[in-house]
Amino acid sequence: MAARKGKKVLGDKAKGGGAGWGPGVGWVNGHHQENGMENMTLFEVVKMGKSATQSVVDDWIEAYKHDRDIALLDLINFFIQCSGCKGAVSGEMFRHMQNSEIIRKMTEEFDEDSGDYPLTLSGPQWKKFRISFCDFIAVLVRQCQYSIIYDEYMMDTVISLLTGLSDSQVRAFRHTSTLAAMKLMTALVNVALNLSINMDNTQRQYEAERNKVIAKRANEGWSSCCKSEKELQENQDEIENMMNAIFKGVFVHRYRDAIAEIRAVCIEEIGVWMKLYSDAFLNDSYLKYVGWTMHDKQGEVRLKCLTALQGLYYNRELGTRLELFTSRFKDRIVSMTLDKEYDVAVQAIKLLTLVLQSSDEVLTAEDCESVYHLVYSAHRPIAVSAGEFLFKKLFSHRGPEEEGLPRRGRQSLNGSLIKTTVFFFLESELHEHGAYLVDSLWDCGSELLKDWETMISLLLDEPMPGEEALTDRQETALVEIMLCAIRQACECHPPVGRGTGKRVLTAKEKKTQLDDRTRVTEMFAVALPLLLAKYCVDIDKVTNLLQIPKYFDLDIYTTGRLEKHLDALLRQIWEVVDKHTDTEVLEACSTTYHYLCNEEFTIYNRVDITRSQLLDELVDKFSRLLEDFLQEGEEPDDDDAYQVLSTLKKITAFHNAHDLSKWDLFTSNYRLLNTGLQNGDMPEQIVVQAMQCTHYIILWHLAKVSDSASTQYYNDYGDIIKETMSKTRQIDKTQCAKTLVLSLQKLFNEMLSELGCNIDRSTSAFCGIKELARRFSLTFGLDQLKTREAIAMLHKDGIEFAFKEPSPQGEGGPPLNLAFLDILSEFSSKLIRQDKRTVHMYLERFMTFQMALQREDCWLPLISYRNSLQAGGDDDTMSVISGISSRGSTIRSKKPKPVTAAKRKLPEGDSTDAVWMNCEQNVQTPVMMPSPHLTSTVLRDPKKMRPENSYTSAYTMPSEQHPHQPVPPQTQEQHHHHQAAIDYKYKNLSAFLLPYL
Repeated sequence: MAARKGKKVLGDKAKGGGAGWGPGVGWVNGHHQENGMENMTLFEVVKMGKSATQSVVDDWIEAYKHDRDIALLDLINFFIQCSGCKGAVSGEMFRHMQNSEIIRKMTEEFDEDSGDYPLTLSGPQWKKFRISFCDFIAVLVRQCQYSIIYDEYMMDTVISLLTGLSDSQVRAFRHTSTLAAMKLMTALVNVALNLSINMDNTQRQYEAERNKVIAKRANEGWSSCCKSEKELQENQDEIENMMNAIFKGVFVHRYRDAIAEIRAVCIEEIGVWMKLYSDAFLNDSYLKYVGWTMHDKQGEVRLKCLTALQGLYYNRELGTRLELFTSRFKDRIVSMTLDKEYDVAVQAIKLLTLVLQSSDEVLTAEDCESVYHLVYSAHRPIAVSAGEFLFKKLFSHRGPEEEGLPRRGRQSLNGSLIKTTVFFFLESELHEHGAYLVDSLWDCGSELLKDWETMISLLLDEPMPGEEALTDRQETALVEIMLCAIRQACECHPPVGRGTGKRVLTAKEKKTQLDDRTRVTEMFAVALPLLLAKYCVDIDKVTNLLQIPKYFDLDIYTTGRLEKHLDALLRQIWEVVDKHTDTEVLEACSTTYHYLCNEEFTIYNRVDITRSQLLDELVDKFSRLLEDFLQEGEEPDDDDAYQVLSTLKKITAFHNAHDLSKWDLFTSNYRLLNTGLQNGDMPEQIVVQAMQCTHYIILWHLAKVSDSASTQYYNDYGDIIKETMSKTRQIDKTQCAKTLVLSLQKLFNEMLSELGCNIDRSTSAFCGIKELARRFSLTFGLDQLKTREAIAMLHKDGIEFAFKEPSPQGEGGPPLNLAFLDILSEFSSKLIRQDKRTVHMYLERFMTFQMALQREDCWLPLISYRNSLQAGGDDDTMSVISGISSRGSTIRSKKPKPVTAAKRKLPEGDSTDAVWMNCEQNVQTPVMMPSPHLTSTVLRDPKKMRPENSYTSAYTMPSEQHPHQPVPPQTQEQHHHHQAAIDYKYKNLSAFLLPYL
């Protein structure tokens, strides 16, 4: 295979001749030409993706027929260029050098500095390139399958080249050639499959013609069939030789390559071969590679193994050929359900589900149990996959005795399946999360879980003769599952702890949600009073049943003429309150009344009257019991104490959700607590309930007071906060400044989360923050020297915050928080002139050369902030970037002022510029000391400066201070310690300051 058979010697055409054939689409000098306008290499055509792959391949085939050496050379260079190599194989190299020598030469010309090559580059263009690259190879083989691939030249050369490149030390060569070889193999498998089909057809035709010959008829058809069969067999043998060369020369070595992406390519394609041409590839000789690779250390490769096997197990006809593989590698697949990579675990469970479909006997009970418990996983995709496995195992097989059963009701098939669900739930002793189980089964078994009619029948109807009734524990589990199914249907999102939050429902999902809620209301408005009556004394069942009304559509009570059932429900709730003292049950009753007592619905008056009657009875009873309990001269017995306690617990439970102010419970509770305080013999539980009830009384009163007097409250409290700020500033001005900028940053982040990344600085939210910054600025007073360090620190923190997050638009866009500089500019007037220069230099440490040249609206905050720092300053405050923009102009334009007698004279020989530099070194702004060493344009001739050089030298930050580099350990430790102190002392203070300034 390594030798090139029948190679034509390249002549002048290889150097400059062409295979073009007119002004249309074709090849000229090895380049693709469109309408005679543009010459592109094959790599460029595939990369651009403008031309259809079919037409590109057809053009190449025509070029190959005209001069196969030139066309083949172009194809070789196509693979070289697709690897990211800048070199090219010349005609001379193609004529006189072996493949190994060519590859060595290309390796020498390969630029591996970046490490990137087309298959690893990101972006939509390169993703499309990979697809186009693979399509080109597939179409090339398909178009050549009837002639060119059998010429013992084209395929031999390509396979030999790809085999050599796949063994290269250069990753780009190895990766690209392996992908090409695997796709080439897949294309050949398709050709082999077609040949196999044609051979079968020819064989049948041959048998028919042979029978005619035996019957002494014409033998011309028989001779033709013999010739066709022989030709097909020769082609089949040649294709098999090519596939063997690729498999042994590339796959066997690269499926265990050091690079995970290369291993993944191999495994993905062998799965395709076994699925496409199972007669040739679906055997243990090929399956073993997939089995071995399931132990790969990279999740990406293990994932490819599982998806490859899924394609095989999905076809039940292939099950018998997989028996030996399944028995050998089943344990590994089961263990992968606990893989550390969630995606791998999900696909392992899905594979076991397909194995289960192909044969029930393959997986043992222990294997199945390993998957069952995953329905309680917090990771929803794993749980849903396990739920599908569970559903297929337990619910998909119907016996002959189950045929003909009714669809709904206790005796239905669903009745049996719901019982099975209950039994499974109870057997999962380590888990008591009904909501998780229901969510796991929802995608595949929602129809079963929404069969509330059957669930109600199982709970209310008497069992048929010979039918085993549900135990009390099973009924409790069924009630919980029923409640969880109602919640899942009406809320349409996973339970807490599973999932990333609520998602936006589609129109179809919203309609299903409304329909389910209507069904729940119509069904349980009738059934719930009956269920409460049956299980009135059962704490667990009643607590769950009383949560069902909150999923009702309360309008249906009126529109469906179900008022009598509402009255029955209210009576049963009254009965539950009368019989129970358990806090959980009583709070469930209180919550149900709170939901039903909604003034928006017409049933409000009916529910409110019943609630008032219930509370009247409870308060009257409590008052009577209290009088007897506190009667002087008599020792209360335990029964009296129990009665007081139980009644008080009921009142407290209702007071949590309802305003009971009109019953004046404060006096009664005060008497109770005061007596206990004086005598010291009050039972502890009564004291606790009395204090809790009093707590609710106070909260309800405070709620009313805050509603009526909130304005006065905030005015008075604002004065207190202002005084607090003044004292804080006197104690530590710097920390106070950091608190203020932290408050502004917090508000800015909240605005981003609400309005998104594209900030409109004219919105009320942004203007409000800027106005707050202005008021903060006024609090620093007029003495700039006293607040110098604090203001400098404030600007430093603000600048770092503005450049902290990269641009959401990618490279070249403004940083996410850049608009914060517009807010920060409110504090620029508080900087003294010298500090403005230093802050300006600190700002430019975070800027790039391109930033300084931007003038779009999104960059206005930076422009505005820089202008605020330069306002009122000398010309020598201009930055190097500013100097560059003026090109030939000098930086300093002002003449040095004469030195008066009152000032110290300059040393002889020193220039004014040197004095300015000395001042910069000697008098430094607090906080920002020491500033980085800058190359001043004052000491250079601007005409001799190159912009990029001056910029780089002037603004290269010390590595330990670069905002995108890690802080040294010692500095980092000090920084965290300092920041922790700020957070502890001042973070909460900022929340109080904001509303009152």
